[in-house]
Amino acid sequence: MDFSRHRPNTFFGLPVLALLIAATGCSSADDNASATVPSPDAKVTELCQNLDKVLPKKVDGLERKDPEPRSALTAGWGSPAIILRCGVERPAEMLDPKASTTEVNGVGWLVREHDDGSYVFTTSLRRAYVEVRLSAEQAKNGAGSLVDLAKPIKKAIPEGIAD
Repeated sequence: MDFSRHRPNTFFGLPVLALLIAATGCSSADDNASATVPSPDAKVTELCQNLDKVLPKKVDGLERKDPEPRSALTAGWGSPAIILRCGVERPAEMLDPKASTTEVNGVGWLVREHDDGSYVFTTSLRRAYVEVRLSAEQAKNGAGSLVDLAKPIKKAIPEGIAD
C-alpha cells in the first residue's frame, strides 16, 4: 500500500472540511441585523438615550433584538428587523412640500418608499429625528410598528424643530 497517494487527499480534505464548517457556522442562524449608528450632538444624544430607556420590548408583536453594533441610538425588533435609529440627519425630502407624510397617534412622519418595497419613516416636528425602517415584508402588515413607537417617542422626544 502506498501512503503517499492517500496523504495529499487527507491533507487537502481536512482544510477544505474545516473551511466548510467555518463558513456554514458563520452563515447559519446568525441573523443579527446591522445599523449605522448616528452621531448627533450631545443634546440630541441625550434625547435618544431617554428614548432608548422607554422603548417597548415588543413592536408589532416582535421581540426586541437590537442591531449590531449595539448602541442606545439604535434598536431593532424581529427578523427581518424593524430598525429604529435616533439622531439621524434631517432627510432632504423633509423640506419638499410634496413629500409623502402621515401622522400616527400624534407623531408626524415623513414616508419614503424604496424600489424594493421597503419603507423608511422619519419623525417630523420633534427635537430629534427618529428613523424607522421596515422591510417590504413588514410593510405589508401596516403601521402597527409606528403605533407601538408613538407613545415612547412622544414621551422622550419633545415637539419642536430639530437642528
